[in-house]
Amino acid sequence: MHRRHFLLATGSALTAAASARAAGAGDRVRLGVVGTGGRGQLLTATAKEAGAEIAAVCDIYEKNLQEGLKLASSGAKPYSDYRLLLADKSLDAVMVATPDHWHSRITIDALEAGKDVYVEKPLAHTIEQGFDMVRAVRRNKRILQVGTQRRSFPLFQEARAIMTSGQVGDVALVTSWWMNSQQSLSQARFEGKIDWKTWLGSAPDRPPDPLRFFNWYHFWDYSGGMLVGQAAHIIDAIQWLIGAGEPAAVSCVAPAPRIPGAEVPETAVLTVEFPGNRIATFAISYSAMRYHRFNDQLKQFHGARARFDVGREWFTVIPQTREMELKVSAEKRDPGGFGRADAAHILNFLDCVRSRKEPNAPVEGGQATNIVLCMAMQSMRQHRRLTWNAAAHKVEG
Repeated sequence: MHRRHFLLATGSALTAAASARAAGAGDRVRLGVVGTGGRGQLLTATAKEAGAEIAAVCDIYEKNLQEGLKLASSGAKPYSDYRLLLADKSLDAVMVATPDHWHSRITIDALEAGKDVYVEKPLAHTIEQGFDMVRAVRRNKRILQVGTQRRSFPLFQEARAIMTSGQVGDVALVTSWWMNSQQSLSQARFEGKIDWKTWLGSAPDRPPDPLRFFNWYHFWDYSGGMLVGQAAHIIDAIQWLIGAGEPAAVSCVAPAPRIPGAEVPETAVLTVEFPGNRIATFAISYSAMRYHRFNDQLKQFHGARARFDVGREWFTVIPQTREMELKVSAEKRDPGGFGRADAAHILNFLDCVRSRKEPNAPVEGGQATNIVLCMAMQSMRQHRRLTWNAAAHKVEG
């Protein structure tokens, strides 16, 4: 995202916050960014506008590294090896925006180096990696914010207040979906130097492949596809809003991928069973019609007293009635407002780096969702329902 588009998306609230931070340069957080592809570039621009000093950027692909430098603060140092970036003792914190399979290793190394961390969702690529991250955060007494930005978006914070007020009542079922359209994978080619071996990391060795590099979301070695990428937001929001933690059981079904060349299906249905006899479902399809982003996703909390519908930028409370016509008792609409969510989430992270308070999306919350996502991937591939043994930290069939 170009800087001018970013400013339009985030609005005046972020600019005002940045001015306040600039006035007190002594408390400015020095950040390094690891992974400056599309998402990393957006985070770089957002964090800089929020008042952080982007003092270092790292990427194994030269083109991404140069794009990150353009968005960073003046004098930012470039790195192709994240370990050299972590060795810079002047950095307070690190933002990790790499493919999923690199999240845990870079995050743990950053925590061990004494840095606070903002890591993109999902927290990790395996359940074991997630628990390693939880232990590293607590062992090193660092701040970690997972990039599930709905937790810092005022509309969702209002939604949580409604859920905890009791007006919706006990929720036994949550249904949700996210729809979009994607017809093909990117056919981009490498432009310049790339450290392919490092990019592979823990993934199986293979020759350099631009199809995998530019479409890593769609390959099992690096991610869990659009299901994991979007369920990371939706399932986390559901868990947060109803106060649920780790799952009791997970099942996920999907047809074969429709997108040519992709390994991970773009259409799937996920069912999460939580302790306390509660169920949440999430359906996703990127072979559906394309919606305006105001209408592309929905979470419906079917409470004993009311139905609570929460979209990306709106919500409505519909109380129980015997009348044919449903009536709304509370609602909010904020078209275009979600563009401010990243800024609010990063501001929360920066404030927590200074104050040492827990962030809005702490590591334990990220791991509770990560368990669901990893079980969903396993369930989909093994065609079976899986249960979670919380005491043993173990998936069982």
